[in-house]
Amino acid sequence: MKTLGTHNYYVYILTNKNKTALYTGVTNDLQQRLYFHKNPTALSKAFTTKYKCFYLIYFEHFQDVSQAIAREKQIKGYRRSKKEALIDGFNPEWEFLNDKI
Repeated sequence: MKTLGTHNYYVYILTNKNKTALYTGVTNDLQQRLYFHKNPTALSKAFTTKYKCFYLIYFEHFQDVSQAIAREKQIKGYRRSKKEALIDGFNPEWEFLNDKI
C-alpha cells in the first residue's frame, strides 16, 4: 500500500563534458543524486565516475516509482540515436541543466 502525499521520481540522462557518453538513471532526489555523481566515493568504479558523466541534459518527472523505473529501462534500451532525439526534443542545445533544477 502506498502512502498518501506527493512522490517525486526522476528519470534522467547525464553526459560528460564532451557529450560523448550518456548515462540514464532514476532517483527520488535529483539534486542529491547529481551531487553524488559529481562527488563519488574514493576508488569508485561506477560508469559515471569512469566516464565523468555528471552533466544533466535531460529529465522526466514521475509520481509513481513503478512508472519511473519502467521508463528508465525503456530509455536504457534505446539506441544512442533515439536517446539523442529524446534529448534534442527536451534540450535542443544540450545545455547542462545542473544549476537550473
